[in-house]
Amino acid sequence: MVHIAGTNGKGSVCAYLTSVLTEAGYRVGCYTSPHLVHWTERVAVGRSPITPQELLTAISTVLDAAKTLPQDFDDPTAGIPTLYEIVTAAAWWHFATAGVDIAVMEVGLGGRLDATNVCDRPAATAVVSISMDHQQALGDTLGKIAGEKAGIFKRDSPAIVGPLPDEALAVTREIAEKMQAPLTEISPAQPIDKNGQSHAESQGITYPLALAGDFQLANSAVAIALLKSLQHQGWKISDNAIVAGMGKASWAGRLQWSQWKNQSLLIDGAHNPAAAQCLSQYVDRFVRKGNSVTWVMGILTTKDYRQVLEAILRPGDRLLTVPVPSHAGVDPLELVKLGNSICPDLGEAQNFGSLDKGLDRAFVGGGDRPVILCGSLYLLGHFLALSQ
Repeated sequence: MVHIAGTNGKGSVCAYLTSVLTEAGYRVGCYTSPHLVHWTERVAVGRSPITPQELLTAISTVLDAAKTLPQDFDDPTAGIPTLYEIVTAAAWWHFATAGVDIAVMEVGLGGRLDATNVCDRPAATAVVSISMDHQQALGDTLGKIAGEKAGIFKRDSPAIVGPLPDEALAVTREIAEKMQAPLTEISPAQPIDKNGQSHAESQGITYPLALAGDFQLANSAVAIALLKSLQHQGWKISDNAIVAGMGKASWAGRLQWSQWKNQSLLIDGAHNPAAAQCLSQYVDRFVRKGNSVTWVMGILTTKDYRQVLEAILRPGDRLLTVPVPSHAGVDPLELVKLGNSICPDLGEAQNFGSLDKGLDRAFVGGGDRPVILCGSLYLLGHFLALSQ
């Protein structure tokens, strides 16, 4: 397995690895979370998600096995697997029965205590990025968060880290040394324009950048380093396969252009301050073109939504806030009030009781302003389900 942790970017790295390894002729299992529309998105072999029946079979097998766990009569709930643990075990079982050559596993939360962290000798591990998120579970400093994420490092297994803040990098170095995990620190790839198409160069390989955003320079470089590590271990991955696979990578819900009632909009999760800053940089560079934009936004209460708003809002922008269905989202009216206090010169700030009403308003009275939906991957999943 290749094990991927990080605050942001780990899903992109999984997408790059899966695409390249599939291009190289390997049968690849890929496990990611959360899903956008359907649980089957989380478990895939190659570029094909697990079927609903296959997922049901895998989960049923895991539940049958869970019944054999020893019982603690003082605490009847002790030893009962969580939903995430059950689905993770189902992914392992499916990959085993499907006969994959290698599994690309994305950490769900943190790393050290994550349900994916059960392999004592992964082929390679990576921490893609570290910033403030999930402080309730991982700690309130970058160092503490780094300690949880670097908890996936294993003895003698190569460990790759992307560009990290100094405090986080110091902790990852300390853990890598303690675990005797060979550590490689990666710089972002160099951007290259080839006939108007985005490419990058990293570690001697020039490849197309299929995923948008400057942050993909770091994500793709981490993926290249992991692939190089596999090459050194004897995996037959040609440079041609790397170039072709990188160009075919796809990752839904991240800087993705979509449509609502035949009108174009940009969707992106941007669920924490670092991701919001990346989205803002992309919008300022490629989308605004000197104009204001319309933000349609919902976000969970567990996120630092003030910093998210501070990262994206500009004078003249419109802010249309909506709930996140079936999740504990920030009250849309509270988001409006906060947006007005952060950026008093907004062109419009309104709250709506549903996503469809907010989106309908976004395309009315906004002139030529681009429309951007962001703030939560769960909200994006709801959008994609509505727009299908």
